[in-house]
Amino acid sequence: MRSNRAKSRAVVSMAATLPMLAGALALGIPAAHAADNPGRDSLAGTKPAWATAKADKGATSNGSQVSLRVYLAGKDANGLAAYAKAVSDPNSAAYGKYLSAKQVQARFGATKAQVAAVKSWLTSTGLKVTGVTQHYVSVTGDVAAAEKAFSTQLHNYAKGAKTYRAPSKSASAPDSLNGAVLTVTGLDNAPHKADHDDQLPGPTAVFKNAGPFSSYYGSKTATSLPSAYGKKIPYAVQGYTGKQLRAAYGAGKYTGKGVRVAITDAYASPTIAFDAATYAKKHGDAKWKTGQLHQVLPANYTNTGADECDASGWYGEETLDVEAVHAVAPDADVTYVGGASCFDDDLLDSLSKVVDNHLADIVSNSWGDIEANQTPDLAAAYDQVFQLGAVEGIGFYFSSGDNGDEVAHTGTKQVDTPANSAWVTAVGGTSLAVGKGDKYLWETGWGTEKASLSDDGKSWTAFPGAYTSGAGGGTSKTVSEPYYQKGVVPNALATANNAAGNRVVPDISAIADPNTGFKVGQTQTQADGSESYSEYRIGGTSLASPVIAAVQALAQEARGGKAIGFANPSIYAKYGSKVYHDVTDNPTGSGLAVARVDFANGYDATDGLLTSVRSLGKDSSLSAVKGYDDVTGVGTPAGGYVQSFVKPKGHH
Repeated sequence: MRSNRAKSRAVVSMAATLPMLAGALALGIPAAHAADNPGRDSLAGTKPAWATAKADKGATSNGSQVSLRVYLAGKDANGLAAYAKAVSDPNSAAYGKYLSAKQVQARFGATKAQVAAVKSWLTSTGLKVTGVTQHYVSVTGDVAAAEKAFSTQLHNYAKGAKTYRAPSKSASAPDSLNGAVLTVTGLDNAPHKADHDDQLPGPTAVFKNAGPFSSYYGSKTATSLPSAYGKKIPYAVQGYTGKQLRAAYGAGKYTGKGVRVAITDAYASPTIAFDAATYAKKHGDAKWKTGQLHQVLPANYTNTGADECDASGWYGEETLDVEAVHAVAPDADVTYVGGASCFDDDLLDSLSKVVDNHLADIVSNSWGDIEANQTPDLAAAYDQVFQLGAVEGIGFYFSSGDNGDEVAHTGTKQVDTPANSAWVTAVGGTSLAVGKGDKYLWETGWGTEKASLSDDGKSWTAFPGAYTSGAGGGTSKTVSEPYYQKGVVPNALATANNAAGNRVVPDISAIADPNTGFKVGQTQTQADGSESYSEYRIGGTSLASPVIAAVQALAQEARGGKAIGFANPSIYAKYGSKVYHDVTDNPTGSGLAVARVDFANGYDATDGLLTSVRSLGKDSSLSAVKGYDDVTGVGTPAGGYVQSFVKPKGHH
């Protein structure tokens, strides 16, 4: 998966979009008895959409090695989905009646007998068990053994310019296991990996903004530069700090005291404690207390190379997430959970650690991939973790992506995943104007068009210029419309891909535009090769996700520490009220833009300066309009949002 990085690498292939999932699978419920395969239960969604007859290159060699994870459905998958819904719905009698991690495992987890039966089936086919957790049994072996175990042939298929292995029909498990198997991953070996949603240079090389800057929105006008939209425009802000963001989103006196927030990313920055402490001190944030920042890290890291996951590129992501949470919720306890790599199995392990050990009630995740790269087997595995979390009172927040409708990036209009899951809160992005005295002025949907200064300095070349980046959003092609979106999300959006209605992203939003971004501080490799702390302005929905997670921590403190859990039903229940800023692309009635000056080499003026105009509120084909929209969801938190969680409806 990718950390939501607007500079992410090109996607190798445009996978065919996935078929609509049946409602059952969308809830992570194992499929029914396989009619064409007596004595077997089909594991729906295990044959990827790109494994077509036309792309078939013949059978995979029997001796090729496979590494698989057989995910366990637990003893009551239907009951888990139902309880996760009930406990999260403010109108349900079970609202807020969370279970402990131990109770969840006892009520919904796989039994010892189920685990033993799954292991015995797998070993009887010649596969070797390499690990057992409460969520899965991992195995290795050759293709012949895998084909025997899952009653399918493995073939090689062309996917874009490359060839990958995949099952020629859906995998299945013996029905004598009575539905103990949720799904299996690894039969197809196309890469599934996340990118971080940031716009971040890695600490491999220093990055600095040039200037001039505005200290708050509009404080410094670019009088010597050409006009845009009929007027002189302000310079981009130097980077907002916690004080400005807290004011914009109605933090009031709340600080997140007593609330635990977790952050998941891949890898771990070696300088995080120093960087976070230095940043807080420089910007008037509360000092980190001893034991307030924790790290939960794997024993070993894999796939660290630049052509694989680019480990060092994730350090800045972690730094941004940790510093943004602390800036907005300075007393919240922060636990960073690092994945062993950017691949789904390792990120799923990080999420599972949070749930299995109830490390936090609020989890911010600034990473994702395009929906076309998500397969139903993985969707089921992710949804199971999110449902287990919901039952414990844990809410997951995912950035919606940094490439707008993804057309410019992939050629296909699509949303990002796991933000598309019906069981997470997808966080979209805005451009934010905070004025003098930390006054909230307005927001637009985040979408940037860029034009450069002409050689003679008298005009902007081809104004407003080309689209560069913007908040991810749109309508899923694979996830059915969740109940909490009905009646709020406009029908035209919900039915864009399917008459029955699908999940629309995002749910809520916050600051993301790097041109109205957040200041972050990180140890980087300077131009002379030395390593030292420096600061730069950053954006991306990678910023929006930890900001919303921090605001939720304030809301949880406001309700006396009682967990909010999976927040979407509550977020939609407040739709249309004054607790949201209803964000549109045109809040002032005329075009909006800022002037930006950058170092050509990224760190100093020796190679010259680049001057550009960045238009706001131009998110590919997506538009922020009055009411719910697929750039900003229901809007951004306003004064009163935090306090609106104090007396949840139906909670006595």
